[in-house]
Amino acid sequence: MSTNERHVPVMLRRCLDLLAPALGEPGATVVDCTLGLGGHSEAMLSEFPDVRLIGLDRDPAALELAGERLARFGDRATLVHAVYDELPEVLERLGVPRVRGVLFDLGVSSMQLDEAERGFAYSRDAPLDMRMDQSRGVSAAEVLNTYPPGELVRILRAYGEEKQARRIVSAIVREREKEPFTGSARLVELIREALPQAAKRTGGNPAKRTFQALRIEVNGELAVLERALPAAVAALEVGGRIAVLSYHSLEDRLVKQVLAAGATSTAPPGLPVVPERYQPRLRLLTRGAELPTEEEVAENRRAAPARLRGAERIREES
Repeated sequence: MSTNERHVPVMLRRCLDLLAPALGEPGATVVDCTLGLGGHSEAMLSEFPDVRLIGLDRDPAALELAGERLARFGDRATLVHAVYDELPEVLERLGVPRVRGVLFDLGVSSMQLDEAERGFAYSRDAPLDMRMDQSRGVSAAEVLNTYPPGELVRILRAYGEEKQARRIVSAIVREREKEPFTGSARLVELIREALPQAAKRTGGNPAKRTFQALRIEVNGELAVLERALPAAVAALEVGGRIAVLSYHSLEDRLVKQVLAAGATSTAPPGLPVVPERYQPRLRLLTRGAELPTEEEVAENRRAAPARLRGAERIREES
C-alpha cells in the first residue's frame, strides 16, 4: 500500500481554508508540527506554490515515508526529527524568526496504528511499546510492569478518564506478579475480565481508555502539548494562523484554553479605555470546535473523533 493510500488527511479541506489567508502571502513559511505521513503537508505545498514547509515528527519511520512523499517539492520542504514542543529551537536553528502558519494534527498517526508491532492498536496482539519515537523513553510494558499501583490509577483516571481505574489496576498488579506484561492481547483480555458487565456495554472496546492513557503517559503527550501550543502562538507573525486537530477531550480542552486565553483581554476590570498591551493577541476562527462532516466520517472512520480549532494572530506581544 502506498503512503497516499495508507493516510487520508483528516478535515483536509477545512484546514487548508483556515490557513489559506496566511499561506497565500509571498514567501510564507508554514510548520506542520505533526508531519506523520505528510498528507496535510503535501496538500499545503501543492495548494500554495510559494509556501515553504517545515515538518516536525518524533517518529523516524514517519519522517522517512513523508520524505519520500514530499521529495518532489525539493528544498521547499525541510523535515526535522523533533517533538513539537521543540519548535522554538528548530526555528532558531533554521534561522526562521516567525512563520505564517502552524498546523497540529494530534494523536496517533495512521502508520503507527496500522503497524501492529508498534503496539498502539488494541485490536491485534502486539508488543506493548506505544513509543512514537522507539529510540528513546520507556515502553507501555515498562509502565505496566514497574509503576506503583497508585500511579497507574492516576494515569488511567487522568489520561483515559477511566472510571474503573482502580479495578483494572488491581488486576494488572495481580497479573504482573505472576508474569510481566509483554503483549497487548493479554492486557485487553485482563481489562475485559476486570470490568463489570455494565461498563462493557458502553463506549466501544473496553480497553480503549486504558490504551489511550498508556500512550499519553509513554509519550508525555499532554505535557508536550502544554508547552507546544504557546510556543506555536508566539512563533506566528501578525496575520499568521494556527489550526489544531485534536482527537479526545483532554487535548481539545488544552487547545481551547490556550486559544481562548490569547483571544481574551487581560485588562483589569473597570478600565474606561483598554491600553494596547492588554488587547487580545488572537482572533478565534472557529465557533467552538468544528467537527468532520458525516460524509468524511463515512469515508474515513478515523476522522470521527476529530475536533478542529483555529485562530489568527492579530497583535504583537507588548
